[in-house]
Amino acid sequence: MSKVYSDSGAALAGILKDGMTIMSGGFGLCGIPEGLILAIRETGVKDLTIVSNNAGVDGIGLGILLESRQIRKMISSYVGENKLFAQQYLAGELELEFNPQGTLAERIRAGGAGIPAFFTKTGVGTIIADGKDLREFDGETYVMERGIVADVAIVHAWKGDREGNLVYRKTARNFNPMMATAGKITVAEVENLVEPGEIDPDHIVTPGIFVQRLVHVPAAAKHIEQRTVRKRA
Repeated sequence: MSKVYSDSGAALAGILKDGMTIMSGGFGLCGIPEGLILAIRETGVKDLTIVSNNAGVDGIGLGILLESRQIRKMISSYVGENKLFAQQYLAGELELEFNPQGTLAERIRAGGAGIPAFFTKTGVGTIIADGKDLREFDGETYVMERGIVADVAIVHAWKGDREGNLVYRKTARNFNPMMATAGKITVAEVENLVEPGEIDPDHIVTPGIFVQRLVHVPAAAKHIEQRTVRKRA
């Protein structure tokens, strides 16, 4: 059975439901699965828990799901670029589970590796550790963090073959590879779709066994989160 679907809506058909947990890859606006996010908005599913390093910006990325009020809770590390996020959170309309960035990355990696929990020193002595299990190892205090597994993971890759083997470029390699392993169902959008065997095995980051569905997005938008330019001489 082919893993390749005709468009983002078809790739998500039959797997979305209200109240589910969705991981969304990318870092800032780099490597976000924008086409799949747009398709989620079109389905109208609601009360979603979204696991993502950040919440996009107003009008782009996950920001559009905040606009449509389909997100109930965010599990994130950095959300400072989204004014609507702040408004909804301060108004009590949006739940937020903050994580140190490295802890969030490891929680996702652990979920994909079948590790239910791990201990880290990060957050000990802060509100991050409130209500969590603390343990002593070699005279140091560690806090227990749970791995995360999502109902669906949506990721963006630079290249992929029809078997689901994926390659990422540069900053897009943040969060996308680990999320691809941590979804019960993983849907990937790829900029360059090739035939099996055309990708050097040494270059594959995500093996196709982790990917259930694919969609080709040859003209993916490349947004700039913070445009910084030098003055002309």
